[in-house]
Amino acid sequence: MRKSDFHFDLPQELIAQTPPEKRGESRMLVLSNSGRIYDRKFSEILELLKPNDLLVFNDTRVIPARLLGRRESGGRVELLVERIVDEHSLLANLRASNSPKPGTRLVLEERLEAEVVGRRGALFEVRFSDPRGVVDLLEEVGRIPLPPYIEREADENDRERYQTVYARHQGAVAAPTAGLHFTEQLLQQIADMGVTSGFVTLHVGAGTFQPVRAERIEDHVMHSEWFEVNERLCDQVRATKASGGRVIAVGTTAVRSLESASRDGEITPFSGETDIFITPGYRFNTVDALLTNFHLSESTLMMLVTAFGGYKQVMDAYQHAIDERYRFFSYGDAMFITVSSGPI
Repeated sequence: MRKSDFHFDLPQELIAQTPPEKRGESRMLVLSNSGRIYDRKFSEILELLKPNDLLVFNDTRVIPARLLGRRESGGRVELLVERIVDEHSLLANLRASNSPKPGTRLVLEERLEAEVVGRRGALFEVRFSDPRGVVDLLEEVGRIPLPPYIEREADENDRERYQTVYARHQGAVAAPTAGLHFTEQLLQQIADMGVTSGFVTLHVGAGTFQPVRAERIEDHVMHSEWFEVNERLCDQVRATKASGGRVIAVGTTAVRSLESASRDGEITPFSGETDIFITPGYRFNTVDALLTNFHLSESTLMMLVTAFGGYKQVMDAYQHAIDERYRFFSYGDAMFITVSSGPI
């Protein structure tokens, strides 16, 4: 297939620039395995769940990963963290008028001193001189790294709303946005009806926003992200399957984690890197249903969703969402695909 097969025209005004007034007050498009489309409210998700189902969430926590500053010798720089290397070092995208060389000293947010120590491909390795750890420094002075299609500066509200209520493990530079719809109250209601919750961790990197540049999708080189699926979650998946329940992935990052850990057919614990690229024709080993947001045209996430829900069914659903004025992307509305439709 070609990148252009996943293209759709989206009016600019449908890109959500802010979250809904209250968490969970979104709309939800439901795509059934028969290809039928239903317009619902997200709060009605309880009607789609059944006892013995397992909801799998990504519990990564977004770090304030954007820093503004200058070279010590002059010249503006913008640093966007890709991942933390150790207590005092990180890998980052650096925007500057000229590419910083090793040894370049930086002053960030007018209070942090750092040094460019080298490069790893397109990323720069940056080491901080402050004795406090990188995570603490970012929490103190960093800015929430809103996606590039949100055309405003992050504010204090984003520190709460661009974060899931169950976020635990720091390391992401972008939120697992399907989880932004859930409130503590809704999670309790879900538990009360006999639906189990489980957690994976995948630290979403800035690579999630990289465009697909190759026209043939099989020529695309997928970015890599760190994830972990533990033994407890594997036990939950096995128990759910044995009881006839469904494994419902909350977001594409949960899909990538679950399918990466079950590439041999049976889910097993794993901790490390994944560059899994799921496209139409992929056979899903673990995931039975998917809750996700609406994704960018021609993106790898769009390809994953069409692989799960069926190419024509998903493309038709997206056109329906545009016609019905759904809100798109990170702060937008949700889509629930009840059962995998398999290949095209």
